[in-house]
Amino acid sequence: MARFLQYALTGLSAGSLYALVALGIVLIYRSTRVLNFAHGDVATLGTFVAFALVSQGYSFSVAFAVAVLVGAALSVAFYFGVLIPAQRQGANLLGQVILTLGLALVFQGLIVYQWGAEPDRLPFPLSDSKTWKLGPVFISELSLGTLAAGLVGSVLLYLLVQKTRLGLAMRATSENLQAAQTLGIPTRMVLSVSWAIASVLGVVAGVFLAAALFLDPFFMLDPFLKGFAAAVLGGLNSLPGAIVGGLILGVAESLTGGFLTIHFKNTLAFVIIIVVLLVRPEGLLGHEFKERV
Repeated sequence: MARFLQYALTGLSAGSLYALVALGIVLIYRSTRVLNFAHGDVATLGTFVAFALVSQGYSFSVAFAVAVLVGAALSVAFYFGVLIPAQRQGANLLGQVILTLGLALVFQGLIVYQWGAEPDRLPFPLSDSKTWKLGPVFISELSLGTLAAGLVGSVLLYLLVQKTRLGLAMRATSENLQAAQTLGIPTRMVLSVSWAIASVLGVVAGVFLAAALFLDPFFMLDPFLKGFAAAVLGGLNSLPGAIVGGLILGVAESLTGGFLTIHFKNTLAFVIIIVVLLVRPEGLLGHEFKERV
């Protein structure tokens, strides 16, 4: 039992970061129906900015704040500078998705050019070796911080979306863009905020993942795919579903790697997703989009 709880706790720690990545994907998809395949690369670039500042002697808190702002600014610039002009030219959803793929390739090239492709370590204030005993299980300082980051990010997003006027405008825009425009809601600005928040969540996940992994230009590829899978599992239009999907995926991976074999760690998790989608194609907490014409 203790072994099961230990693996489950480890899975929750990883799943909380998958949930942050999934929340960013779902937030943009709910608002624009665009799957942002540059999400992981924006997080990677933001994390490298934090790495560069810490390496130059800046405090981690300053580097973290700047990284978050850089990620948000890049996404807003892409939305206003590329996506909106493409929409005005009649680009369909597939074309807009291809634009996000192009942005991902641009960022990958920029990161390799600026920082190279050699793996490195991000100096981090939380230790992965310092642990505490909680009953029958052990938890590291880094894992505890990761869980806290996932929880705080999810709660803050919930409060923003459900308890503020901006959140009300975001919900109205995602439900019916034309109606929101008719009511006088500045939809372009609201959508740009959605892109910014999504990138902030991605950069936060990237910084915490870089503390546990080696930092290289492609270190967010696997977490992005896991976050995307978590979003699909929970429902691409459900923010709570993204959280549930991320946690389920993290725990499933950890238990599979611990009790079966590490080689099937990813395989079984995606088998679970396939089974769930065969039963509920819209995801665990998702619902069908109903377009009004």
